[in-house]
Amino acid sequence: MNDEDELGVTLAAFREYLEHERRASPRTVEHYLRDLDSLAAFVRTRRDGRASLDDVTLMMLRSWLGERAKGRKNATISRNVSSVRSLFAFARRTGRITEDASALLRAPKLLRPLPTLVSVPDASRMMGAPGEAPTSRGTHRRGDVIERERLALRDVAMLELMYGSGIRVGELVALDVLGVDLAQRSARVHGKGDKDRVVPLGPQCCAALAVYLTIRPLLCHPRTGERHPTALFLSHLGARLTSRMVQLLVAAYGKLGMGRPDMHPHALRHACATHLLDSGADLRVIQELLGHASLSTTQRYTHISLEKMMRVYDKSHPLAK
Repeated sequence: MNDEDELGVTLAAFREYLEHERRASPRTVEHYLRDLDSLAAFVRTRRDGRASLDDVTLMMLRSWLGERAKGRKNATISRNVSSVRSLFAFARRTGRITEDASALLRAPKLLRPLPTLVSVPDASRMMGAPGEAPTSRGTHRRGDVIERERLALRDVAMLELMYGSGIRVGELVALDVLGVDLAQRSARVHGKGDKDRVVPLGPQCCAALAVYLTIRPLLCHPRTGERHPTALFLSHLGARLTSRMVQLLVAAYGKLGMGRPDMHPHALRHACATHLLDSGADLRVIQELLGHASLSTTQRYTHISLEKMMRVYDKSHPLAK
């Protein structure tokens, strides 16, 4: 980046703002700056290699978005618009510009697919799926069987925690042993926006976690004996579980317990929210449990429950036939 390039200096200041003032997640910072670096390159090619934010007109923004739209999904273009608007809002607030060229930008409409619906019986079957996984069949050695049984105990605790408390997969894998208080039946979760919240743990979840914690010390590297010192959920090599590992496990148990290969961790989060709502839980309580910053995000579950109610009505009520 050229030191005399005002646009580059502005982007560097915006990164500092995102990281330290807004405390955005590293993923958000990465995506926003990748979008804005693309915009900066687009502007510089039209300004002899140097540019400032004043050079970025509405016409130029629309041309850039037109280029970006080729072969990209609406969700990506919508995020591009959000990145630009955030930059211009920051620049105006800090006195770098007086006119906001992004004010008239319109993001494309997003058709949000409804989340994967999981019934209470299906969720119950999935919780028991790790215990049904093959262990002693075939030509498995005794050591392999014991390890599989240990991992099954871990996976039951993991599924119970996701379905029982509705935590995100990233929050699950970031949990430490000390973040769980079985006596108080609660866990301290580090969520989006660098915020902590406390979620309740049900009796079945606590029981599964208690059993898992007794065998956790046995999950270690087979040669070195090393294990992650603080992580709650460990792999068979003693490392902290990753989000990808959990996604694969949930898909496998969804297929085994429910015959559904489309299961993913977020579906268990949705199931937690919709089952609470169907049982009469207050929307504000669900918002707090899930860690939603806005109630409008939580209100999406009311639409899901309403659709379910209408299906039952259409099927059952004589006036609907």
